[in-house]
Amino acid sequence: MDDQEHIVIPRHVAVIMDGNGRWATQRGLPRVRGHEAGADTVREIVRECGELGVEALTLYSFSTENWGRPEDEVEALMALLARYLESETDELMDSRVRLQGIGELERLPDFVRMLLAEAERRTAGNEGLRLTLALSYGSRAEIIGAIQQIATEVAAGGLAPDDIDEAVVSERLYTRDIPDPDLLIRTSGEMRLSNFLLWQLAYSELYVTEVFWPDFRRPHLLRAFESYSRRQRRFGKTGAQVEGPA
Repeated sequence: MDDQEHIVIPRHVAVIMDGNGRWATQRGLPRVRGHEAGADTVREIVRECGELGVEALTLYSFSTENWGRPEDEVEALMALLARYLESETDELMDSRVRLQGIGELERLPDFVRMLLAEAERRTAGNEGLRLTLALSYGSRAEIIGAIQQIATEVAAGGLAPDDIDEAVVSERLYTRDIPDPDLLIRTSGEMRLSNFLLWQLAYSELYVTEVFWPDFRRPHLLRAFESYSRRQRRFGKTGAQVEGPA
């Protein structure tokens, strides 16, 4: 791929998919049309990441705060998620993509949880891209859950307080079986993390684009990767870097 030449591909890419509603509003369309267009982008970016060799892709699909949106919008988002799971699982199988959901999944409607569980089951043996959908997800709640689990283990005598370190916390997060993101992409120009992967993003490179998520395509993805390739990842240590970007 000529457009990939000299680009360092991150192992794990996380994305805050922002701007669906504004994309629709600018076009005089209902907000749900923006979410539908955003689902088309998800399909394309999953495919592109798989072809480019990204190992893990985590998409901020629905936050715990999103439950506070108007009821009709939430219902439309749940229906859209269900349609995505129904229509895309076959392609995920063909592309060897392994799907998982993270978050307070028990809050999802039953029909969505059933479809998600079936998609996870069908794709569990795939060895290609690890696609993680953060659904009903909030990072502070995730961290609190990890702390509660650790406190329970300490109280039961199974873990000594002095043994608690970063690895102990990380192993009790939803993302315990995937590496921390190398790159966070946020669309629509907003400059905040919005309660997404706060622990995991400690040393991630950040890339913000003004492009709304429904318009985000391969050229924008490669532009983010080009920016990542020029970064020196020091992890707080002078002169340290990973994978050789200069």
